[in-house]
Amino acid sequence: MSFAFVFPGQGSQVVGMGKALADAFGPARAVFEEVDAALGEKLTRIIWEGPAETLTLTENAQPALMAVSLAAIRVLETQAGVDLARDARFV
Repeated sequence: MSFAFVFPGQGSQVVGMGKALADAFGPARAVFEEVDAALGEKLTRIIWEGPAETLTLTENAQPALMAVSLAAIRVLETQAGVDLARDARFV
């Protein structure tokens, strides 16, 4: 079976996105922790708490959307056995 993954772009970010996913699934939470460690800051705080004006800035919105998208993929991988590299035909 093939899958198509469509990821959101800038303008779709909202304060609080990904929080329920991270609260429910360890692999999603780990993605946010990795992003914060890699950036040397607490991007997760901006994503989950805002303010919206700060999240909307390109330098925050782009990595925030990437983090939420990757967190969703990690949950699909661990909970549903989806393997993006194996199952997606166009990446």
